[in-house]
Amino acid sequence: MAPIDPHSFTESTHPLATHISLSLFFDFPSSTIHASALLTLPAPHSGPLSLDARALTVHSVLDPQSSAPLPFSLSSPDPIKGCHLTVSLSNHSSFLIVYSTSPSSSALQWLSPPQTFNKTLPFVYTQCQAIHARSVFPCQDTPAARVRYAAKLNVPCQLSAVMSARHVDRRDPIAGEGAALVSADALWCAEGRVVEEFVMEQPIPPYLFAFAVGELGFREVGPRTRVYSEAVPAVLESAATEFASTEDMIRQGEALFGPYEWERFDLLVLPPSFPYGGMENPRMTFLTPTVLKGDSSGAQVVAHELAHSWTGNLITNKTNEHFWLNEGFTTYAERRIVEAVQGEDRAALNIGIGWRGLNKEMERFKDNLEVTKLKTNQEGVDPDDVYSEVPYEKGFQFLWRIERQVGRPAFDEFLKKYIATFKFQSIDTDTFLDFLKANLPGIEKEVDLILWTEGTGIPPDAYEPVSSIYSKIVSMANEFKLGRMPREDEVADWQGQEWELYLENLPKSIEASQILELNSRFRLSESKDYEVKVAFLLLAIASKCKEHYVEVEKTLKAVGRKKYLVPLYSALVEGGTGKEEEKILAKRVFAEARDSYHPIAQGVIETILSKHI
Repeated sequence: MAPIDPHSFTESTHPLATHISLSLFFDFPSSTIHASALLTLPAPHSGPLSLDARALTVHSVLDPQSSAPLPFSLSSPDPIKGCHLTVSLSNHSSFLIVYSTSPSSSALQWLSPPQTFNKTLPFVYTQCQAIHARSVFPCQDTPAARVRYAAKLNVPCQLSAVMSARHVDRRDPIAGEGAALVSADALWCAEGRVVEEFVMEQPIPPYLFAFAVGELGFREVGPRTRVYSEAVPAVLESAATEFASTEDMIRQGEALFGPYEWERFDLLVLPPSFPYGGMENPRMTFLTPTVLKGDSSGAQVVAHELAHSWTGNLITNKTNEHFWLNEGFTTYAERRIVEAVQGEDRAALNIGIGWRGLNKEMERFKDNLEVTKLKTNQEGVDPDDVYSEVPYEKGFQFLWRIERQVGRPAFDEFLKKYIATFKFQSIDTDTFLDFLKANLPGIEKEVDLILWTEGTGIPPDAYEPVSSIYSKIVSMANEFKLGRMPREDEVADWQGQEWELYLENLPKSIEASQILELNSRFRLSESKDYEVKVAFLLLAIASKCKEHYVEVEKTLKAVGRKKYLVPLYSALVEGGTGKEEEKILAKRVFAEARDSYHPIAQGVIETILSKHI
């Protein structure tokens, strides 16, 4: 008996389900879903079958033909993996699980009407990466287990649904189709309910399962792209403007990596509590509203999620220990798309900000060097606790190093062949390295592949970007140490990325008086671009410039994106003596803001606070 993934109970000797058919009844007043999941195996199986579940109540497991109950057991919860659900089969090729989710489901955020833009109707959405699909439905919740699915979502008729799947129909409930559920047809066919049907015909890892249900509107922005959000004209219009170049990006992606395999590339702008910048759910990318910056730079997040359509969604890391295969490749691909659509200077700024981020992560993890490797050991580790920029930026640097060695034309040819060879498969680092050595012969003599994938820290042949705009901004940041502020005319045409790079390169030991002067000139604390605002507020906390603590509190209460929450809370509580006031502020703000954060963000911030308070 050998699990195939340190984060899953899935057994290597058990067959992997090929299809899951879900019926989901959304009960907003209780923040639960009453559901059934029909799992289909590739062939009849006898004996135990291991599944992952978290915070699920399993009512019964049935033979779908006879409705006879099948034996099952549910273990007590493991703090990281959740519960081990074991189903006993006897020559069954499919089985039906009847269950309900819990209000504490780690994937789901249920928003009450006051937490939405329009304040009138509720909203719910999923975030299943890394290991949270198991809190929505029982499954083999490892990226090694790719699966097709179909879903019927029974929701109040004032609401509509989107999924990481093709929309088939919106129709009235049909008597009998909810028969397996608790309360059965009385619930399913109640007045004021509607069924939204979806199918995903390509095999995807479970973490890419996604839905959102709420009062949704949309705008067309391209031949295969709509942008959805809550039905607020201002949000929809700004999203349509920000993402107007999406079709150009899809075409650039296809030129680089081959055909786009998912038919549509729709976008959903979620409420501010969404914990990530974007989530590459196939056919329906989820986005934070903080990417709506008004200068098209938010489109770079879209470029990243689009690039996942090839690297991540078509070819997937086998387990989270090889997460760089998803994110390093995608960061490389994103920057190639940005370079093609927005120009070399924009791509260089993007790389420069990433380089600063990578160096900061090395400092953050100086006591946990395992996390600075590309190929990591995550036995007994919660992937949410070690989520960082390392797989993105060190992975990017590794691929960029290979490109510099062999030249871009040869590397582009390699990339296309890599994607064509492994599409719709889940692979590990060794599989990639074997393919690399076979297709770029001698590469291991020129680039130390073991040092890059298994070594800690940043290898000596990593590369800080070179461009005139990047060098100018870094040298201006260095001049700040000598007391020189930028002149108005020097920064007149700066967008958010220029300011972000400038702030990231300022010395951390700034006087509070300098922070106040910088802000009085350039109003950085009021920036609409959260990358700029948060970079500035981190400097304010480091210099104990308490005049800006009100803005720190407002920011922590306004957004739920972990990229901003983690550094701000960390800056407030890390460090020993003299931080009492900041620690009290962090504790109070989290107590007041906690319920507005997604469960994933709640857990990560609780870990930070418990370590330092």
